Amino acid sequence: MSLSIPDIVGLFDSKGQAQYDGEAVTQLEHALQSAHLAEQEGADSALITAALLHDLGHLLHDFGGTPTQQGLDDVHQYRCLPFLRGLFGPATLEPIRLHVDAKRFLCARVGGYLESLSPDSKRSLALQGGVFDEAQARAFEALPFASDAVRLRRWDDTAKSAEAEVPGLAHFVRHMESCAADHRRVVEV
Repeated sequence: MSLSIPDIVGLFDSKGQAQYDGEAVTQLEHALQSAHLAEQEGADSALITAALLHDLGHLLHDFGGTPTQQGLDDVHQYRCLPFLRGLFGPATLEPIRLHVDAKRFLCARVGGYLESLSPDSKRSLALQGGVFDEAQARAFEALPFASDAVRLRRWDDTAKSAEAEVPGLAHFVRHMESCAADHRRVVEV
């Protein structure tokens, strides 16, 4: 079942006030901050939408609390894809799918990155397969949209400030609408 943009807004309205696992922000605040950072860096609508929706999978399960503290990887990067596939194209979906692997890649390639992760990100890293080895890092780098996934991961890491002032969800709907319209045009051809 595909979600519509009003469905996505409704999901954020109904579940977005849940605490972002182990952080000082809600799921919605984290999503808005991620999208805002993407917009500030001049990303296109597809990547801004990916930043907004990268953790939507957390809102699509009922594990409750912090799944990593229960030893669970909620595979959120995959969980949302069937719901978004009819609405958005690869330029949005692939960075979402790859943002967890981007964390594994950055741990392998950027000194100090692993140490900079929050405790929950470190717990989830272990559950998600750990730091990439060199062969995995090279394979990741070669993927289409890997660089966008790394950009998304950097915004994800930064979007955890309880004091951040960012536009509301209505501001970012236009980016989702633009991506959806682009995807419809491609599909109709």
